[in-house]
Amino acid sequence: MQKGKVGASLLALAIGLVWPAAPQAAESDQLFGMFMAEQLEYRVQKGRNLIYWDAEAWIGGDDNKLWLKTEGEKKRDDEFERAELHILYNRRISDFFDLQGGVRHDFRPGPSRTFGTIGLQGLAYYFIETDIAAFVSNKGEFSARLTGEIDLPITQSLILQPKAELNLSAENVRERGIGRGVDSLELGLRLRYEIVPEFAPYIGVNWERRLGRSADYARDEGERAGELSFVAGLRFWF
Repeated sequence: MQKGKVGASLLALAIGLVWPAAPQAAESDQLFGMFMAEQLEYRVQKGRNLIYWDAEAWIGGDDNKLWLKTEGEKKRDDEFERAELHILYNRRISDFFDLQGGVRHDFRPGPSRTFGTIGLQGLAYYFIETDIAAFVSNKGEFSARLTGEIDLPITQSLILQPKAELNLSAENVRERGIGRGVDSLELGLRLRYEIVPEFAPYIGVNWERRLGRSADYARDEGERAGELSFVAGLRFWF
């Protein structure tokens, strides 16, 4: 069986495991919704500056929701360097965690890819917001992403937020600059001031590092394997 067919079969299985598990919502269930720009920021780096976003929206009831997530970065006055969109079905499975399954599409970096995704999102120990997801592309490429963040209040309005993201890949994908194993690590520290809970400017630092073969691919393209950014941005929701 061809690799792409294997990936497609596993994608169908992954999504199939999620959808049938969701019972029909009661007719009396109310619909709610929210949009949040978790990070909308300007990143100052050595030799270049970027605009970065990480946003999400959902609509649904207590147990079942439709989620949209998007993340990416763009050079100022230039093309997008990275852009991805997730469309997910969300099923509450406990008081603290949701099961999610659906589709992710990467517009950049090229060539573009479409992935099936399945994962868990929720509140882990010590109030760490956790997002764990596995992906299989339309080319049969397997990868995973682990994200964690926590809010540490300094005062009622001043909040420090550490964040970490780890990306892994089951294989080398040279045309997309992705290496097998631990592909990349990102660490951030942001200090925000909540003028109101729905609107908070912030400043901080962000460090990204490509590892292993991914670092080699970056250097082959004349890029640095690691980047330190000073950031300023807004966090808002409604």
